[in-house]
Amino acid sequence: MRKLSRRAWIAGAAMAAQAANQSIVRLPQKVRVAIIGLEGHIGEILEPLDRLPDVELVAIQDRDPALMREVLASKHGAHARLYGKWRDLLDGEKLDIVGICGTNGERAEIIFECAKRKLNIVAEKPLAIAATDLDRIKKAVADSGIHLTMLIEMRFQAPYRALKQIVESGDLGEVAQIGAQKSYKLGQRPDWMRHRATFGGTIAYIAVHMVDLMRWTTSRELVEVFSYQGRVGHPELQDMENVTTSLFKLDNGGTAALRMDYLRPDTASTWGDDRLRLAGTHGVAEFQEASGLTLVTEKRPPRQITDLPPGGSLFIDFLNSVYSGHASGLSLRDIYRVNEIVLAARDSADQHRLVQL
Repeated sequence: MRKLSRRAWIAGAAMAAQAANQSIVRLPQKVRVAIIGLEGHIGEILEPLDRLPDVELVAIQDRDPALMREVLASKHGAHARLYGKWRDLLDGEKLDIVGICGTNGERAEIIFECAKRKLNIVAEKPLAIAATDLDRIKKAVADSGIHLTMLIEMRFQAPYRALKQIVESGDLGEVAQIGAQKSYKLGQRPDWMRHRATFGGTIAYIAVHMVDLMRWTTSRELVEVFSYQGRVGHPELQDMENVTTSLFKLDNGGTAALRMDYLRPDTASTWGDDRLRLAGTHGVAEFQEASGLTLVTEKRPPRQITDLPPGGSLFIDFLNSVYSGHASGLSLRDIYRVNEIVLAARDSADQHRLVQL
């Protein structure tokens, strides 16, 4: 099992039960969805389907028949048609939305083709592993008039929504330093992640989430970056880095640091260890999966924040913005900016130089 790509969905029985108790979301039309590639966060598309009676998963594609059988065996995949090649799927189906969740290196080409066919897109991250392809994607989306979102779902999770609310309340004052972490178990990595041409680098792959959260929770912009990356041990990873650090300058003169690794031991209780710390002129707020959300300010001593805002669904948010005219919780501008930043941060490490953002 590729835990990184589908762990949330496969372990999602409890979440499905919770979703059953949430309100049904009706859309003004039927929406036909296909998923191309099963490497990514497909749970972000599949899990909300219990609440979406107007959305139908009609087709899936992957090179690995075993992965397609997993989805076919699920409640919402039972009637999906299977394809071995993504172009055959696009040629053979009448679609409204395509989830593009395959390997990093092929994503840009699939986005171009979907835009040409005027199909709305829910893409895994990053959108592209080369800046030139990212520029081409921007033009293709603009020219076609389609809607596009990217699976950076963490800003819809309750703890990070709470962090944003704390900043907006003024309790922290002006945010001057950000500390972020993503640490994962290595697990069994597929071959495409071992080669730069198909993977694009660890910074481009997983920094997307935290770069988005650093900007979104604080409303601060990242203006400069210097990164380090490397592979320590694990020769089987070949080109894939297992340790990275990126140092950023904020637009107000503050600083941010993002450290990432694939060194989390198998004995750890969770697959990942995500952390986000915001230090301001009047206080500090921090979220760690192990200890929850904590806050200390000039006016109040340290305390745990347990009254969190409700979490949300990126996919439902996207559907409501496309078909019901609601404002999106994730703008296209933010999506493009995050992609620009992580590609620049990776290039900084490759080229051993400071990069202006």
